[in-house]
Amino acid sequence: MESRFLKNYSVFNLIIIAVVSALGIATKPIVVPLVHIITGPLFIPGGALAGGFYMFWLVLGAGIVKKTGTGTLIGIVQGILVIATGTMGTHGIMSIISYTLPGIAVDIIFLFSKNKKYNSLHYVFGCMAANVTGTLISNILFFRLPYVTVILIIALAALSGIVGGLIAYSISK
Repeated sequence: MESRFLKNYSVFNLIIIAVVSALGIATKPIVVPLVHIITGPLFIPGGALAGGFYMFWLVLGAGIVKKTGTGTLIGIVQGILVIATGTMGTHGIMSIISYTLPGIAVDIIFLFSKNKKYNSLHYVFGCMAANVTGTLISNILFFRLPYVTVILIIALAALSGIVGGLIAYSISK
């Protein structure tokens, strides 16, 4: 039984989704340890700051494919890849949730466009929303840090998301 949802995507679209999903997962183990060099001594979880530098793949994929639900689909594929490969950041079945919700956030931001013509603000706010969502979900599911710390981490996640969104926009041009 074929999914009607996937019939909206061409083979090219599905290849783009698969590639950016894999690149997002492959980039994370490289970026996170580099960011931990800075955040570790400050006792700040590095994932929030590093997130913009691997979440931009999610936004880039949604911007290239230009179909509603692409961010969600990329998030689902990333969650499945993390579970299947056991790569960094795996939290078992909860990975599906923690990777899909940022994709949903991207889809919501990208709904605010006219005729699917995305500008730099779509990419910036999309990556920022994805990273903040991922940070919040990780805190709720795994860390449960104090509120003051969460506010600081969300600010870092937003800043990192802005940078990631600008990178995604510059690549997509």
